[in-house]
Amino acid sequence: MHKTVTTKGRTSLNRRSFLGRASALAMTAAVGSAMLASGARAQTAVKGGTLKMGLGGGGSTDSLDPALAANPVTFHLMRTLGEQLVDVTPDGQLEMRLAEEVDSDAEAKVWRFKIRQGVTFHNGAVMTPDDVLATLERHSDEDSQSGALGIMQGIESMRVDGDWVEVTLTTANADLPYLMADYHLQIQPNGGRDDAAAGIGAGAYKIVAQEPGVRYTFEKHAEYWDSERGHYDAVEFLVINDATARMAALQSGQVHIANLVEPKVAGLLNRAPTLEVKSVSGRGHYVFVMHTDTAPFDNADLRLALKYAVNRAEMVDKILQGFGTIGNDTPINAAYPLFDDSLPQRTFDIEKAAAHYKASGHDGSPIVLKVADTAFPGAVDAAALFQQSAAAAGIPLEIQRVPNDGYWSEVWNKEPFCASYWGGRPVQDQMYTTAYLSTADWNDTRFTNAAFDDLLLQARAELDPAARTATYAQMGAIVHDEGGVIVPMFNDFIEAVSNDVQGWVADGGGDTMNGLAPHKTWLAS
Repeated sequence: MHKTVTTKGRTSLNRRSFLGRASALAMTAAVGSAMLASGARAQTAVKGGTLKMGLGGGGSTDSLDPALAANPVTFHLMRTLGEQLVDVTPDGQLEMRLAEEVDSDAEAKVWRFKIRQGVTFHNGAVMTPDDVLATLERHSDEDSQSGALGIMQGIESMRVDGDWVEVTLTTANADLPYLMADYHLQIQPNGGRDDAAAGIGAGAYKIVAQEPGVRYTFEKHAEYWDSERGHYDAVEFLVINDATARMAALQSGQVHIANLVEPKVAGLLNRAPTLEVKSVSGRGHYVFVMHTDTAPFDNADLRLALKYAVNRAEMVDKILQGFGTIGNDTPINAAYPLFDDSLPQRTFDIEKAAAHYKASGHDGSPIVLKVADTAFPGAVDAAALFQQSAAAAGIPLEIQRVPNDGYWSEVWNKEPFCASYWGGRPVQDQMYTTAYLSTADWNDTRFTNAAFDDLLLQARAELDPAARTATYAQMGAIVHDEGGVIVPMFNDFIEAVSNDVQGWVADGGGDTMNGLAPHKTWLAS
């Protein structure tokens, strides 16, 4: 028997309450409708106009296929063009989008999503439960190369049952609805099987023209289902990877919003009378990733040597300049609801770095770290600091600066040691499943650890929050000690926004209101 755990319409449910209900196996309570009590909600939106955004983090090989979205620009494309079954609000609640209801059996193993009626895709087709099923099936196919493949691998079977799509898991998972908020899982006609890269979705705006790595233009989808979103007549993205040029475009009025503001210029920008710097903390983190299956990074001592050779405090001070916090070589921080703070903080230790480097038996040849400005704001400067601190421990780190264009398609997830950036995920299961599960397509450290994989499955099936927290703590320790990720810092999301943009809401889920600035803001009349 299924019992309703979330509710109809654009309503929401707090994750702690959600998980608590699952653990108590008492999944019957309905939830009130006030989704987001904010000043922006009380304002009256102005309809019309064109929003122009200057975005860093894109390239000429970018695709409109949601499965392949892998950088800040494609993230924004997916959020502008598409909709998922559910979303996560700035305060961590689950919000119904293309699903009207979600329910589960008592064990949280069989989940059902009631599909919203009357939703029209950009091509004029009406969305059906079959489209939803086909979308989930495509992202479950290894040939799709989907960034959501890791989270889909826990599904045993799926089927359509009238207005509902039923998902049966191999093991119980109280977080399953949150996983469906992954931005890759944009519902497409026939799941995108006909032409996934056509950019046909169910979002507030549809694509008009595209020049990957240069420019994208959108127009309002006249049949968009949600009257509370999508206030602009048109939206334009200018891909400006150079940070200085991106800020200049904002200051000159060429764009209304610029993402990835470097902390070193945030204070100066904030003095400008025509714009405001917005910043919010969250789960985003700047990283250096090593392929643990590729020499010399397949050597555990060498990985530890590099981890101890990072001066995190210096990096946070000089790169983030107050817009973030120190990392601890795990992707999880206090922004996650089941965070455990008992893991000792790794610090810069020249003696330990030198000892592990000696124990590794490395031949002394240069250890090449590839980096570009687009990897994260201040990435080149951060790499230079890393090189200096590593040299103090006798580690020959060589920085190789590569072009911005093509970085996310030719360097990240391909080269054995590079700089990267993760925006984080709403729950720990999704973060670990996306990037650390042995079989995940986006396992960018090639981390393979059977004990870790077993604990991940164990955590999914555990409905008691305290026990699940303890399991996640064990997983964090494994990544910290044995993984290939160096996490020197958790970043704030920093954007610079024209004063003409109204309705801004702080959202630590990702850049520019978790990619929803085009949907939720408007221009002052």
